[in-house]
Amino acid sequence: MAQQNLFVGSLAYATNDDGLKAHFEQIGPVASARVITDRDTGRSKGFGFVEMENDDDNQKAVDQLNGKELDGREINVSLARPKEDRPSNGGGSFRQRSW
Repeated sequence: MAQQNLFVGSLAYATNDDGLKAHFEQIGPVASARVITDRDTGRSKGFGFVEMENDDDNQKAVDQLNGKELDGREINVSLARPKEDRPSNGGGSFRQRSW
């Protein structure tokens, strides 16, 4: 079974992978921490994902870190939804014409 990722929102633009990882290590060992960046500019998109080494630490991280401050911003921490559970916009950002 794949490990559950945590979604971390409302990140400060200054937050990087190392800072995110260090913040979550107060809960337990972190397998990976990734701040999502814009592919063209390299600037943070303001959210990221953390994977704890122990699945038991996921809920503890949500309970203890959701709403806490990181780099001057109050972050949102929740269990990430699998890709197949996310709503789709039909495969593209353009609407098809009906005529």
